[in-house]
Amino acid sequence: MEGATGMYGWIWRHLPGNTWVRAATSIVLVLAVVYVLFQYIFPWAEPLLPFNDVTVDGQ
Repeated sequence: MEGATGMYGWIWRHLPGNTWVRAATSIVLVLAVVYVLFQYIFPWAEPLLPFNDVTVDGQ
């Protein structure tokens, strides 16, 4: 990952281990973020979103 810049490069450089350990750690971190989103954030935000406010006129 020569010359990696930005947020993802910073995260990659600060993960411990060799490339395979970093890749496995990255996958675990992504899965943890997805779990938190689906279990806590999306259920909290769902009532605040207007997806069920549907109006059909003229029929």
